[in-house]
Amino acid sequence: MTPESPLNQKQAVGYLVLAALLWSTGGVLIKPISLNPPAVAGLRSAISFLCLGYLCRKVPFQWSGTLFGASIAYASTVFFFVLGIKWTTVANTCLLQYTAPIYVALFSHWFLGEPTQKQDWITIGVVFFGILLFFLDRLSFNGILGNCCALISGVSLAWVTLLLRKQKNTSSLPSLVLGNLLCTVVCLPFMFEAMPTSRDWIFLSLLGTFQLGLSYYFYGQALKYVRAIEGILIPIIAPILNPMWAWIFLDEIPGFWSFCGGSVVFVTVTFRSMMLLKTQKKSNTENSL
Repeated sequence: MTPESPLNQKQAVGYLVLAALLWSTGGVLIKPISLNPPAVAGLRSAISFLCLGYLCRKVPFQWSGTLFGASIAYASTVFFFVLGIKWTTVANTCLLQYTAPIYVALFSHWFLGEPTQKQDWITIGVVFFGILLFFLDRLSFNGILGNCCALISGVSLAWVTLLLRKQKNTSSLPSLVLGNLLCTVVCLPFMFEAMPTSRDWIFLSLLGTFQLGLSYYFYGQALKYVRAIEGILIPIIAPILNPMWAWIFLDEIPGFWSFCGGSVVFVTVTFRSMMLLKTQKKSNTENSL
């Protein structure tokens, strides 16, 4: 499969799930790194720049305002996410970043001409309720600066989704490559405060290559074939999976409400994905008649 191979609807949903799985490792990989937050963000993006740059080596850059806007939104998302993880809890960061579907629902009709349907709003409401349940015993009002960074990351993620979807007829890879370069340059002055340890490099390599690079490659590809609101709702399993990795690797056992909230999110997102595939199958059947 080439970097720009076309996808069907089922493959697009699969790419969104893969993106969510990779995104969800952020908390457990970022927390142990000993460097200051901007240095982590910059080095992670530098490695992602190399990874996506390799995939983008034969893709022409079609310069436009949309490309620059997506790059800035992406750089803001990945920068403020790391600051949120470092300066507040993983729970707070995940919950506040995944307010993104609300902003996508509000702006997708105006910006993309894609109306937000009644079932989309219902899905947003149920999913957000599930996330609140999941993090009921983990939320904290401490770390106000970190919470603000996480909220900014959520707004930025919404605009990444909208702007990458806007590029559905072209490649999204140039926006991602440029966004990583921008984040690296902004964070460059902070990278010389301390040298990463061997352990830090292992986590940074995993973050840059898989958690950031490949995840956004999958995400950008999938957004060509689904509406923006679907593109942001299906990967919303990521904030639920994030603490699950902490449970597996850090022995942080989720409580009763975590299981309840996680079940609500998984069932809702699975149902929404199945409805999306069913609608597409029906549409394809009607077009073939």
